[in-house]
Amino acid sequence: MNKTQQPAYTSVLSINPYKDTYFIGTSGKLSQAKSISFSKTQYTMSFLNTNDFLTALIGMSKNIPDDDLPFAIENKVYEELALDMAIEYNIQFIESDQQLDDKERYFHVFIVDPITMDETFENSIEKIKYLDQIVPVPLLLKGLYEREIVTEVGVHCYIYFQDNDAFFTIYNDQEFVYTKSLKYSIKMMHERFCELYGEQVAFNLFMELLSSDGLASENKEYQRDLIKLFGELFLHINDVLTYAKRAFELETIDQIYIGSQIGAIAGLDEYSQTYLGLISKSFDFDYGFDTNGIYVDQIHQLMQLYTMTESDERYECNFSLYPRPPKFMQRASGKLIAITGIALVVAFSYPVGFWGLTFAEQMDKALLDTEYNEVHSIKTTRQATINLKTIEKNAVTKLVTAEQTELDRQMNTLTKIHDIKVNYPMKAKLTTEFAADLNKFKVKLEKLSYHESEGFKGFTFNMISAKDKDITRLLEYLTSKKTSRFQFRLEEIKYDEEKKRYLSEMKAVLK
Repeated sequence: MNKTQQPAYTSVLSINPYKDTYFIGTSGKLSQAKSISFSKTQYTMSFLNTNDFLTALIGMSKNIPDDDLPFAIENKVYEELALDMAIEYNIQFIESDQQLDDKERYFHVFIVDPITMDETFENSIEKIKYLDQIVPVPLLLKGLYEREIVTEVGVHCYIYFQDNDAFFTIYNDQEFVYTKSLKYSIKMMHERFCELYGEQVAFNLFMELLSSDGLASENKEYQRDLIKLFGELFLHINDVLTYAKRAFELETIDQIYIGSQIGAIAGLDEYSQTYLGLISKSFDFDYGFDTNGIYVDQIHQLMQLYTMTESDERYECNFSLYPRPPKFMQRASGKLIAITGIALVVAFSYPVGFWGLTFAEQMDKALLDTEYNEVHSIKTTRQATINLKTIEKNAVTKLVTAEQTELDRQMNTLTKIHDIKVNYPMKAKLTTEFAADLNKFKVKLEKLSYHESEGFKGFTFNMISAKDKDITRLLEYLTSKKTSRFQFRLEEIKYDEEKKRYLSEMKAVLK
């Protein structure tokens, strides 16, 4: 349950549809429910075993909008997995962060046959009528990381044995990577053990043997056949491990958690560590629930943990086909009754309302007529004042325009006088200075011009000299002494065969 749900529900009911067991979680306490029934204030949660769904990793183009992803993924799943087009499978997916690709996004897809759903949850639905959430069992493990029950990072493998299934799941850096149903459920173990032992052993006795003695049984024959059984089991697990490491490019498995619904099997984690050569621990976590000393299946506790995890921190993958009844006003019957009631109220209130509205409109009209007469009188007076002011404004505008024209004429005259008094002497002075510099370096002047244009304001010197070094030395002198006022440009120095002299054009641009 996320934050928006918590105030609406007083308890959480976790359901194991395979064993028909129910646990109620309230304020951190877990207790087994012997009988259950529909309740509006109760949130219901269940799961699907790995042998009840198909899973695959598929890639989709990053160009597909998020709104179109469900349809695109469904089409690709039917195509790639060759599903029967006549069956409308229940398809859910989560995005994978483990595969990096510039062009594609990858998704873990979970596919369930609707017939499997109906058969699995038939008994539960008869009792409570609805299920809020049904999650694939390997995705429940995400809560171990988000609630910081498992804090390590790396590649973790979870193996859990149930009556009719056993799941093998891998998480890498606290994110789901792979899951598979193992062929050795507890019932399959029992059948194989009886074959090895040569006699039929009661299932309850076999369960008691696993939960109490495990691989350390004092009965040597039992112990011998149990070791053979688990040798075959771990050979199968090793094959699955090898495939998963190769398929998902995992260098190693950092940790294995192994357990069962009947609790810890004595010696199982040690056997796992010895056989597989990997660090193994018991799949038996402290979830922080008060169970009053009673052992509670790990799956029930994981479901309760899932509802306590925020929606953006867990995997949202809901297979439920059994939503809770909508609120009364959201049902078709509720809407019909509401519409009928509203129609009756409107029908009886219309005449009275119409008369009241007519009277109110007449009163409003009388008030508006009085207000109009007052406003119209004020408007007429102000309009006359505005017309008078407009005439005065136009006369003043003509005077201002005439004065502005005279001012512009006088400003132009003053500007011309300033140019004659200031600019001309300045140009003559600058010409004299440049003439002295030319004589100093024995450079003669063929032509001197001054002009102003867009992007240029300055002098142009057409120079002639017997030596090109004289022109070069002149340019060096000018660029070292006069760059505060001018920017000098000299593109090339040409040699005139007829005059036997060097020619060059230099521009002095005022800054």
